[in-house]
Amino acid sequence: MALIEANVETTKSSAPDSPKSSALRVKNVLFATDFSATSEGALPYAVAICRRFGATLHAAHVLSDASLLLMTGGVDYVSMGTLYEDAHTDAREKIEQLALRLEGIPHRSYVRHGQVWKNLAEIIAANEIDLIVLGTHGRTGVGKLLLGSVAEDILRHAPCPVLTIGPKVLGHAKLPALRAGAQDLGAVDLDLKEIVFATDFAKSAVRAAKTAVALCAQFGAQLTMIHVIEDYAELAADTAPIEESVRRLRELIPPGASLEHAPETLLEFGSATECILRIASQREADMIVLGARTAAEVGTTHLPWSTAHVLLAHAACPVLTVRA
Repeated sequence: MALIEANVETTKSSAPDSPKSSALRVKNVLFATDFSATSEGALPYAVAICRRFGATLHAAHVLSDASLLLMTGGVDYVSMGTLYEDAHTDAREKIEQLALRLEGIPHRSYVRHGQVWKNLAEIIAANEIDLIVLGTHGRTGVGKLLLGSVAEDILRHAPCPVLTIGPKVLGHAKLPALRAGAQDLGAVDLDLKEIVFATDFAKSAVRAAKTAVALCAQFGAQLTMIHVIEDYAELAADTAPIEESVRRLRELIPPGASLEHAPETLLEFGSATECILRIASQREADMIVLGARTAAEVGTTHLPWSTAHVLLAHAACPVLTVRA
């Protein structure tokens, strides 16, 4: 299943909730949680999306051996069985408490044990998941390394878009119906007014751009499209790359796309992460949309803590990554 199902050529006069006029179709959302405060901040977004599109929420927690050892500081192998049983009971209680807050939202819950991505992939395939929602901590050191491996697996292998809520996102500020610390998710609604789409023209650019345009058509949002040239020392002598980049940005807008506001295209120079974060901050963006490279594109032996992950850790709004 894909996040984009219908043509983005919706008309302004069409009813926004009409199945025929909707540019997006989301039927199943996977909320991956480790029960941390960061995951708690991502939950309102998952709920709001499900309510907006009438989707089913699939809440999943995976107990990995690495996470168990990290929590305890290390135990001997004989103790792992008891440790797992205690952790599984605790996780089941937490997932049931979470489910109690989802009144009015169709939902299913899962507690699995083993490799995180392998278990999530099984849930995704069995339920035709259209979108994954998760929180990220933006840690450093060992925590960053462990988190990075899980986040990389999800971003590089997920067959559907991934919405990541970083530590600097104030969920209650972007979802005004939710007060800080509120347990009732019944009134949470999703409203996107400013969307920033950033691209390096990789393979995923076309699909990511279509997703950004479709979201703008769905919500009546303003779209800002950005490309950053990091190596610009020779541009004074040859401006062709500038003209080419502007042309490629404009060509990413699907022909006939009907948007309430004309998209703005920007060409920036310098650090990609710094430029994207600055533009998103200036426009008070409600979402950043990025293309994500697959594991095959970046190599299977080394997955770097890439530009996408820096954005996930520092963006003040959710980041949607879309694979080709």
